Order: sequence, then C-alpha cells, then structure tokens
Amino acid sequence: MTAFPATDLGPLPALLAQSAALHRHLCPRQVLGARMGLLAGARLGLPFPRTDKRVLVFVETDGCFADGVSVASGCWLGRRTMRLVDHGKVAATFVDTRTGQAVRMAPRPDLRERVRAGRPEGQKRWDAYMAAYQSWPDDALFTVQPVTLTIDLAALISVAGKRAVCDTCGEEIINEREVRGETGVQCRACAGDTYWQSL
Repeated sequence: MTAFPATDLGPLPALLAQSAALHRHLCPRQVLGARMGLLAGARLGLPFPRTDKRVLVFVETDGCFADGVSVASGCWLGRRTMRLVDHGKVAATFVDTRTGQAVRMAPRPDLRERVRAGRPEGQKRWDAYMAAYQSWPDDALFTVQPVTLTIDLAALISVAGKRAVCDTCGEEIINEREVRGETGVQCRACAGDTYWQSL
C-alpha cells in the first residue's frame, strides 16, 4: 500500500460507527462519504456535522455513499438538507445556503487503481479500499472544485408551510412544487412530468 504520513482520524471512527449502525455494515463507499463530508466542512469553514439547515448537499448517487455523507455532514433527505441528483457518481456538492459558496468533490479518477496497485500481496481489494480510504490524506483521495449552482437555490429550498391543491387530481402539493398555467394549478405529474403511469 502507498505510504502516506499518518492521517489524524479525528471524529471519523465515531462517524463510521454511526454509519455502520444505520447501514448494518461498513463499506468503502461509506468511508468515502464520511471523509468527503468532513472535508466539505473544512472547505466551507463550517463545523460538521450540522444540526441546522445551513448546508445543502447534492449527492450524485444513493446507497452506502449517501449514508456516509449524511452522518458526517448532518444533512439528510428527511431534513430537506440533502438532494439526490442521480448521475450514478460517487460525488457530492456541498452548499452554504447563507453565502452561496459551493464545493463539489469526487474520488480521484485513478483512486481505485492506485489502491489496488499499492496493496500488500495477498490483501483483498475490499480490505485495501477500507484501509486506504480511512488513512490516506484528503488530497490523495479527492478532487475538490469550487462550483456555482445552475439552479435557483431559494426556489429549491422553498418556504415552510406553502401548500397548494392540484386542480386535476386533487392531491396536495407542498414546497411550492406546483405548476401554474392555463389549466390552473397542477401537480407535476398532472402537468406531464411524471415517472409513473396509471395501470
């Protein structure tokens, strides 16, 4: 395995224990998510994990990775501080909603290859990933780039308590997600933006 100076694990072991308890096991992608969350806090100059809604994170895949990001950042789908933008990538963008500062992070493209190439003879790949992802320094693991969002952050966050009723199906719509047009107020499904079809 590639030799790097010892990394101060700080809160990482406790966060990984929390992630493993939620996920019922610990895997390399959870480690990457937790490490990425901690690094995002440092880059944004904010203490993580958050207990408020100041930070919004966009994760680009679901599953283990997102669990690691959540425990380290304090951002959760259920708290409306995490959004899934399913690009199938182990990557995330962290946004300070007060300042608009945003940073996108992803594993370095050659990371898995470097870990495999440097593992001791006989060590399983999974074990090598677990060891490297916990001990290598951030700059050996991740690419980090400041970014600007292409979406309206205020509209995405919305205002608590906003509700509408779809004139077509009668279902309630929250968080200002209704579509208003010539046909009145509609939910997105009735306006034609749907992922399902009635049988």
